[in-house]
Amino acid sequence: MATVTFDHVSKRFAADTTAVNELDLSVTDGEFLVLVGPSGCGKTTALRCVAGLESITEGQVLIGDRVVNDVPPKDRDIAMVFQSYALYPHMSVYDNLAFGLRLRKTPKSDIDQRVKKAAGILGLDKFLDRKPRALSGGQRQRVALGRAIVREPAVFLMDEPLSNLDAKLRVQTRAEILRLQRQIGTTTLYVTHDQVEAMTMGDRIAVMSAGVLQQVGTPRELYDHPDNVFVAGFIGSPAMNFLTTQTHGEGLRVGDLTIRLGGGPGRVAMNRPAGSTILLGFRPEHLDIVDGQGDVVTIPVEVDVVEYLGNEELIHAQSAGNEIVAIVPSARQVKAGDRVNLGVSLDKLHLFDAQSEAALMS
Repeated sequence: MATVTFDHVSKRFAADTTAVNELDLSVTDGEFLVLVGPSGCGKTTALRCVAGLESITEGQVLIGDRVVNDVPPKDRDIAMVFQSYALYPHMSVYDNLAFGLRLRKTPKSDIDQRVKKAAGILGLDKFLDRKPRALSGGQRQRVALGRAIVREPAVFLMDEPLSNLDAKLRVQTRAEILRLQRQIGTTTLYVTHDQVEAMTMGDRIAVMSAGVLQQVGTPRELYDHPDNVFVAGFIGSPAMNFLTTQTHGEGLRVGDLTIRLGGGPGRVAMNRPAGSTILLGFRPEHLDIVDGQGDVVTIPVEVDVVEYLGNEELIHAQSAGNEIVAIVPSARQVKAGDRVNLGVSLDKLHLFDAQSEAALMS
């Protein structure tokens, strides 16, 4: 096993195209770290820099204590699982698993032992004689994982390995990958654009945007204490609601609505000149329908759309020209056109500077 370190790594494809900008990040020994962000944020490029598939413009990548900038991919002691399964269609599952070991002149007895061990871990024992075309999508993905496992590398690199699977199979396969990583204990760098995947799989998550690392932390840290508007809006599903407000007395004002904060949030607002713009954030799952009483921030809304989800309802509503999304119990039986009050506890509010978009309090 080994650590992976990005030391001020930058990757430019042209003078005006920076895919990764000054990335500083460390993956600890045995950790499952997820790189997440929207398409084009630089996460896959960063992964390919570790694999040696992209040259590094500036900085260093270390695997363990060794700088690998100029080390050929085959000598980096890594194994990569791609978005496409990249299996050899004319070979059996056994031969697909064994292929890389044969190229490295691994003894035949050792190959057989490693292949059967990996097949046992992944539940592929019964399929070793089959060709890829006779396998389901999930089984093919397990073969791709098995091909990485038999290498017994220091680091696993995974580039959106579940994106070709249907929703149910993705949930099942991500659980299998997690169990596998816990069992083997190999340091894993995992890339995805799916924040639900990131939240459910990662020991820590590194959020990227436009080639820049925005925040690193545990899933709970990123959810409860986002550093900026981008992280707050990206982590969580549905996304966080944002209202553009102005400081007003001991609270905030949006349209004709005054939101009285008090306590910690109130002190943050009061430290700003009257009329200062602040972004107020709150998550859909922290809203509920209230009667206007109690120690909550109350926001009157008119309901546009209600999505019935069984145990709960996803409400799309309007308030002072702002769209607000809320998740409430389906027992509330809200209908389109209803006027209701949505309430959120003071301790669930997030405040951000309107210019820098940095968190003032989260």
